[in-house]
Amino acid sequence: MESETRGGTRWKRFALVMVPSVAATAAIGVGLAQGALAASFAVSGQEFKVKAGYLYGEGFAQYGGVDLGYVDTTGDEKVHRAVAISSFRYAEIEDMCQSVVSQVPFVGEITLRLKAGGGSERVKADNLYLDISQLDAKAEFTNIDIGVAAKETDPSRKGKGPVVKDKGIANGFAQQAEVAKLWDVEQKAWATTAGSFTLNGLSMRLLRGSGDGIECF
Repeated sequence: MESETRGGTRWKRFALVMVPSVAATAAIGVGLAQGALAASFAVSGQEFKVKAGYLYGEGFAQYGGVDLGYVDTTGDEKVHRAVAISSFRYAEIEDMCQSVVSQVPFVGEITLRLKAGGGSERVKADNLYLDISQLDAKAEFTNIDIGVAAKETDPSRKGKGPVVKDKGIANGFAQQAEVAKLWDVEQKAWATTAGSFTLNGLSMRLLRGSGDGIECF
């Protein structure tokens, strides 16, 4: 009886800790103080998965960057990770799913899975930044420029994307487009930030285990 009570308490604590953190960060995005500028924070030692049936984005830019984050979820050691930063001045998403797997003491693997935008209204975001380590999708771009310097995608230089997030790669390789459309999106990411993020039809589930049928993909 004592172990069951202790296990139940840990489940509640896990939910209380994870729900607001994922709702405020990860695929749900971060409300930024200055709207257009990406926040600066140390990313966790966990990648998360994001899947979407369709993403429509205006003012698209993509360039290389670096995230500083923890090596794992237990220690204080940090590491720099190379990422591809995809950014949109405005985006709408259909059938969005985000999942992250955590190892919980006395319980084992727990997957936190969030879904939104599955009904008649899409998920909507302004000044959206995705720090991606892997992406698979079908894509279509309108008025695309490939090989521009990253800083030239900044609207202050009449670029097409939002404010450049990583100033360290100002002259690095980048691409931009007036409109980007992506279908059947599957990606792994370390962080997502947004000036605003509106979730329609939000659903959250805590599921035991991981893998197919539990995570988003």
